Amino acid sequence: MSDWQSDKHPEWGVPKNTNRFRRAGETPPAAGGRDWKLIEKLVMSLQSEQRKQRRWGIFFKLLTFGYLFALLFLFKFSGSTGLDPATTGEHTAVINVEGLIAADQEASADNIVGALRDAFESESAKGVVLRINSGGGSPVQSGYVYDEIRRLRELHPEKRVYAVISDIGASGAYYIASAADEIYADKASLVGSIGVVAGGFGFTGAMDKLGVDRRLYTSGENKAFLDPFSPEKPEEVEFWQNVLDTTHQQFINAVKQGRGDRLDTSTDKLFSGFIWSGQQAKEIGLIDGFGSTSYVAREIVGQEEMVDYSHQESPFKELVDQLGVAVGEGIGHMMVESRFQLR
Repeated sequence: MSDWQSDKHPEWGVPKNTNRFRRAGETPPAAGGRDWKLIEKLVMSLQSEQRKQRRWGIFFKLLTFGYLFALLFLFKFSGSTGLDPATTGEHTAVINVEGLIAADQEASADNIVGALRDAFESESAKGVVLRINSGGGSPVQSGYVYDEIRRLRELHPEKRVYAVISDIGASGAYYIASAADEIYADKASLVGSIGVVAGGFGFTGAMDKLGVDRRLYTSGENKAFLDPFSPEKPEEVEFWQNVLDTTHQQFINAVKQGRGDRLDTSTDKLFSGFIWSGQQAKEIGLIDGFGSTSYVAREIVGQEEMVDYSHQESPFKELVDQLGVAVGEGIGHMMVESRFQLR
């Protein structure tokens, strides 16, 4: 026991009362102070970074909201076409008929008819030009536009309507054009295609080879009319052909009514569905002359200034569509290394 009471431990040589043995987790005062200072600095640094991130986050959110409000302000107080027909001087009204003519497309009867009414009701519009670049579409939508042109011409006999075909004015697009007072095109434009088409597929042969049975249950003897998974029935084909022939005759009558004696009805295949070049179309009376939209406005209407009366999409919708297309193109470029083209 006397050895433990000496100044140094006899075996280890450690001075007395130096706290060589301390409780678990206890650190020397000097070392503990340095560690706490480091921890304190680290915590303060993290808090400072978090404050900076919050400030930048608030800044970018405010910037985004400001940008969106600016866009909405511009959309609200700027015209969709950039020109107000009510405040411009005398001009030629232009209405686009472009793409597929269908109820859910830009070239729908509602859009075209609305633009036509605006153009006819404008006292500043001295003539109306239908700028056509379409391969056709729905005979119903085309018929609506045709009838409306005829009606507006009767209401406003002093205002003439001109159809100008650029690349193509075929089928339902020519149906619409034939209601105009005169039709113009380029020598190489594609014009005509006065006919009606309907098509489908038959899968009965493939089903027989695969051993697939068709099980179809109907109420009404013709409810499964022209079902592509069932054999054709001659009586159904005959009935459908009568429907097409009736629609075709309506088309022919409309063209004859619109074009009158300018048509060379002695021409073989005039109403057969053939599509003609602009030069051929002039020879057989499908068009009246050659010229562009600006030519007709300048030389025929006599008003070189043109105002677009075409239906305009909501600017916000247009922006969203453009952003969607841009994103889609970006994803496509990333995912696809090569593109195929039809030539």
